[in-house]
Amino acid sequence: MKIGLVRHFKVIRGYPEKKIISQKELFQWIEEYETSDIEDGTVDLGGIEWTKCYSSDVHRAVKTAQQIFSGEIVKMKELREIPMYPLFNRNMKLPFLMWAILVRTAWLINHKSQLETKYDVEKRINSVLDLIMQSQNENILIVGHGAFLMMMSKELLKRGFIGKKITRPENGKLYIFEKI
Repeated sequence: MKIGLVRHFKVIRGYPEKKIISQKELFQWIEEYETSDIEDGTVDLGGIEWTKCYSSDVHRAVKTAQQIFSGEIVKMKELREIPMYPLFNRNMKLPFLMWAILVRTAWLINHKSQLETKYDVEKRINSVLDLIMQSQNENILIVGHGAFLMMMSKELLKRGFIGKKITRPENGKLYIFEKI
C-alpha cells in the first residue's frame, strides 16, 4: 500500500504588499488566501497507479486534485489546513513572517488563543488515516495543505510507513509513503 501526499498548487494571491502589517491585516490576507484561485500545474505521480484520491474540501485542494487525478475525488473537511486564530487584542504591527511564526508557534505550544489544539489535529489525522487504511491494497492519493501534511507525514512514519518526513512541503510535489 502506498499513500501519496500532495500539497495544493501555488495560490495566486501572493504575500501582503506591505512589509509591516497589523494582526487585522494578517487575517484579512488569510481570508483572501483562503478564497484565492491557484496556478495550474502538473505533478509527477511517480508512474504509480493511484486508485483513490482524497482531498481537502477547500477550493485550492479540490482544483489541484481534479488536475492530477481522473477518477472520483472524495472531498473531506477533515483534510483542511490547521486553522490560525488571532493571538491578542492589541493593535500591534509586525513583519508578515513574524506573524506567521508567532501564530504557528502559539498552535505548537497549545496557546489558549488557538481553538484547535495539536491534540485535536492529531485526532483528525488519525481518524482520516484509520478510514483510508481500510483500503489496504490500494494506492491512495491525498491532496491537502502544508502544515497539515507535515503532521500527517509524521503520523504515517509512526504507523510504520517508509518515506521522508515532510518539513517544508512544496506546492504540487508528491511525497510517497509505503507500507511494506
